[in-house]
Amino acid sequence: MAVKIRLKRLGKIRAPYYRIVVADSKTKRDGRVIEEIGKYHPTEEPSFIEIDSERAQYWLSVGAQPTEQVAALLKITGDWGKFKGDKDAKSTLKVKEPKVPFEIDASKKSVVKPKAEKKVEAPAEEAPAKADAEAAEAPAADSE
Repeated sequence: MAVKIRLKRLGKIRAPYYRIVVADSKTKRDGRVIEEIGKYHPTEEPSFIEIDSERAQYWLSVGAQPTEQVAALLKITGDWGKFKGDKDAKSTLKVKEPKVPFEIDASKKSVVKPKAEKKVEAPAEEAPAKADAEAAEAPAADSE
């Protein structure tokens, strides 16, 4: 059985992303696979490439043939150089810079006005209580 390391296409029409898979050379592009060994997202900036180096080395050592696209990805991650015996093979993969946390600029005025604190007035609460007490006394006075 001839085994290939190739790309399996996923995603929408104009938003592709790929899985790097090991499959029989006679199966369909998106058909049954033996093993998934990585991911590739070409539409991100910079492109996202993640390959399980240990599994890629294993499959290359047992004779799996990478396609042209996968061979290019393996060269970028440094796995192809390791397979060919280059001990100094390094990854030339560009990594996305981490997001800078948002900081509020203290020198600028706030656009949003804080809500005024609600003041609880004790006399306002006692007023309804007095009205209820007076209403209760009024019917008692009428009955006399």
